[in-house]
Amino acid sequence: MTAGALDGQVAIVTGAGTGIGRASAVALAAAGAKVALSGRRKEPLDAVAKTIHDHGHEAIVVPGDVSKVEDVDHLFTEVVSKWHRVDVLFANAGTNTKLRNIHDIPTDEWNHVVAVNLSGAFYTARRAIEVMRAQGGGTIINLVSMAAKRAGALAGVAYSASKAGQHSLTQSINEEERHYGIRATSIFPGEVDTDIMDARPVVPSADARATMLQPEDVAATVVLIASLPSRVLIEELMIKPSHVRDQSGELRRH
Repeated sequence: MTAGALDGQVAIVTGAGTGIGRASAVALAAAGAKVALSGRRKEPLDAVAKTIHDHGHEAIVVPGDVSKVEDVDHLFTEVVSKWHRVDVLFANAGTNTKLRNIHDIPTDEWNHVVAVNLSGAFYTARRAIEVMRAQGGGTIINLVSMAAKRAGALAGVAYSASKAGQHSLTQSINEEERHYGIRATSIFPGEVDTDIMDARPVVPSADARATMLQPEDVAATVVLIASLPSRVLIEELMIKPSHVRDQSGELRRH
């Protein structure tokens, strides 16, 4: 995507400190957007902001937890106070747990995964819609997962269910908000080599991770979606590794 495609726009990226969030924040800034970086840990966010600043672009850091309504409210208050608008929300923050089967996932871990992946996406979308309605439009991009299309033991019950719910949120946004110029997209990536792989019961090998999508691959789709004219709606976008690998040795069933 050419530089300047998002000149004058303001983007919020949740889970911006590492992985897909980091790569997408840098790519959005390179395309001309002013970027607000959100996440639970300030230090990684500061490092991303430095990278963006070093390339001559603008970013602010607003630490917070998307599963907490008060943190989401603070994020949007800070962004609107500084830049007076929100054109793009990339709801990327997500988590998983090592205990993933229905019979053994602790209730508190189920609740945590759903709170971050689904409730966090809802809280941020709700605040984004408020701002976007007032300004006449905007784009909400939800980082979902192929696990939302077909649940399985590898991703686990909480992750799969929460991500399926996140896609339903995308559909609801388009159904209810299109008349206000607001559009929403679900990105369904296959395996991406990010830190979330380290939370798998069996961590994939370095060779396996080399065949996966890289964060920059997903970031390119985020910029594409945000840059398309407002008349264009991509409700679903699937992006998978070209290589189909054997995952059977990583499944945990007992």
